[in-house]
Amino acid sequence: MAAFDHDAIELKWQKRWDTDGIFHVTEDADRTKFYNVCMYPYPSGDIHMGHVRNYTYGDLLTRYKMMQGYNVLSPFGWDSFGLPAENAAIKTGIHPRVFTETQIERMTEQIKRLGAGYDWSREIASHRPSYYRWDQWLFLKLYERGLAYKRRSPVNWCPTDATVLANEQVVDGTCERCGSIVEKRDLSQWFFKITDYAQRLLDDLEGLDWPERVVVMQRNWIGRSEGAQFAMDVADSDLSFEVYTTRPDTVFGMTFAVLAPEHPIVPALIEGETVQTEAEVYIAAARAASEVERVAEGDKTGVFTGKYAVNPVNGALVPIYIADYVLMGYGTGAIMAVPGQDQRDWDFATKYGIDIIRTVQPPHEFDGQAYLGDGPAINSGFLDGLYMEAAKAAIIEWLESNGLGVGTVNYRLRDWLISRQRYWGCPIPMIECPECGYVAVPESDLPVIHPDIEDYAPRGQSPLATSPEFVNVACPRCGGPARRETDTMDTFVDSSWYFLRYTDPENSDLIFDPAKAAYWMALDQYIGGVEHAVLHLLYARFVTKVLHDMDLVEVEEPFSRLFTQGMIQMSGGKMSKSKGNVVGPDEFIADYGADALRLYHLFIGPPTDGAVWSDKGVEGTARFLDRVWRLATGEVGEPVERAETDADRSVLSAAHKTLDKVTGDIDRFVFNTAVAALMELTNAATAYAREGARRATLDEVLRLLLLMLSPMAPHMAHELWERLRFGSMLATESWPTPDPALLVDETVTMVIQVNGKVRDRIEVLADIGDAEAEERAMASPKVQGWLEGKQLRKVIVRAPNLVNLVVGE
Repeated sequence: MAAFDHDAIELKWQKRWDTDGIFHVTEDADRTKFYNVCMYPYPSGDIHMGHVRNYTYGDLLTRYKMMQGYNVLSPFGWDSFGLPAENAAIKTGIHPRVFTETQIERMTEQIKRLGAGYDWSREIASHRPSYYRWDQWLFLKLYERGLAYKRRSPVNWCPTDATVLANEQVVDGTCERCGSIVEKRDLSQWFFKITDYAQRLLDDLEGLDWPERVVVMQRNWIGRSEGAQFAMDVADSDLSFEVYTTRPDTVFGMTFAVLAPEHPIVPALIEGETVQTEAEVYIAAARAASEVERVAEGDKTGVFTGKYAVNPVNGALVPIYIADYVLMGYGTGAIMAVPGQDQRDWDFATKYGIDIIRTVQPPHEFDGQAYLGDGPAINSGFLDGLYMEAAKAAIIEWLESNGLGVGTVNYRLRDWLISRQRYWGCPIPMIECPECGYVAVPESDLPVIHPDIEDYAPRGQSPLATSPEFVNVACPRCGGPARRETDTMDTFVDSSWYFLRYTDPENSDLIFDPAKAAYWMALDQYIGGVEHAVLHLLYARFVTKVLHDMDLVEVEEPFSRLFTQGMIQMSGGKMSKSKGNVVGPDEFIADYGADALRLYHLFIGPPTDGAVWSDKGVEGTARFLDRVWRLATGEVGEPVERAETDADRSVLSAAHKTLDKVTGDIDRFVFNTAVAALMELTNAATAYAREGARRATLDEVLRLLLLMLSPMAPHMAHELWERLRFGSMLATESWPTPDPALLVDETVTMVIQVNGKVRDRIEVLADIGDAEAEERAMASPKVQGWLEGKQLRKVIVRAPNLVNLVVGE
């Protein structure tokens, strides 16, 4: 047969799959569905090896599940609004709309060239009005339900991207996109009230088939804690502030209180005090520092306000300090400080000469440090002698019965800040009227079209504000002159529900048909990077729950099973377009073919682990595919017609054992060992063919090999399947089932011991009985020498694996 022309063969089959609509599916109540999605990409540059790895895993699973008989939905789309696409456009000088559309066309070509099978009839792109109309509709629905609001607050500001960032987009005090140090600014911004769903988001993590580290990351980000909240009056004033603590049992040991520099009562506290100027300088410096700098380990600083607060449990006066390590965005922005039970408070108290009172008896001497563990309460009035949990319950009951405080649950999670001061994003459908305030755009006026403007560079406010045609409108309520909101939505709003739009992408009347969503949801498999563990996955879970509460979707959790693949690394770091250290697939496809590239990504190592890219690796998988081609096309040896022998049964058994392993490996997402098993089988079959293969046996081995290879290297597998005339198009064939009888070894190695020491190893039938095993052991020439002149005292038989002969003088 002809040589393997990977370019012609791959293009042939990609066209056939498309023409025959192999991956186009509809709802079918008579078939079990399997909804499989790879996280949709930013169209901000050509695809790189990180994408290839992701899409190869997804495509393998799609093809495998199709062969198992599932009705598989595997769609594709584009996260095409937001910073990544806009920054790329700014860098190239091409308008974001033109750049995005051009890049989508280019990336589509690259993805199809990989042979990845998607239902392209469901393609979506978040920058197109047919999609972002429903972003705006979703915003209005959250606004109606009190889940969208605008308020002025300190926000994270990226000076490079010139926009606000949500808390989840700040990593170690830097912008998660560009790495710039994040600043704090006071701005009026739009928020989604995700905190209303904090407990449900926490509870529903149970039962998800997700990587444990992702579950832990989400659980920690939500950050549920139980404690008490109570008011503290400022002595000799009408001021007060709220304190939340997870250790109310230590309240008798409070010797000072600390407010965040941004706390709203701070200006009134310091006004007219001798420390006012010092405090104002300190506050300005604190606001200029990042949160990471403020809470980092090291020397803690503060300023005494000159005022005292009243401890509600004993009436003691405690000095009030301002300190930058207390953040307004967490808890109440105020803490009770108990240095005896908190090391940070201990260090602060020591530095400023504040009293330290222990409220928990340490098990041994704890000089010079706080004791954080459990023990009997001391110096705590009616709590004395109680251990931590009992003391917590007692003080909360006392606070509540005396009307001084309440037991409460707090969360680290903060509301989702969605405003962005950038051009390339979904317009927020709100209008500000001087008479009516903020008014929602009527649903009938959606979508609010995103206009094309020439000057789209970031400038601290959205460039949309420079377009009078966009900004100036009539108020929908009173008809008077008004202004559109010019901030755009965070790109994570777009990605918080796109998987639902896939179920009904052409619907112009509804965000999606609930009946179609009911058939497909939840996703049976979601594949993407662990970098989205907190941001995208948390937001998508929130929006799904809101839509569930609106009776639009039956499930409350969108992703039943999550797989987070390891990152491809290059030059010591994660391969990404934003880092500029990418390797693209085009050259490797041209030189070795898409199948060889796919196989290398499957073979490079465990899918959950990171992998360092090597240009040479694809050569190895290309050589393996060449061996398969030569074996299947008869170049290794021409098979013959003859009776079956032990050699035939052995190679057939090897094929079924490989099938059993590959099936299990795919189910467990250990694709590298599945590829290794196929390589071993190919080597065994090649050796068998060289020695004179029986035609029927070799055909069966090749049939199984191509079926197993089909999800991994589909082009070659399909071509050989057709040439060998094994049946209909390979993509429509069923996944084979191993023959249990062929999974059992016909022979095994039996170890023969004398007095526990190995003296021989012989091959025996796997079903050998104990009597025959003993007889074979006794007959071994190597063993007989160890029996001469000895008395056989005992024979231990564990057929077919072991015979131990115990002898003595």
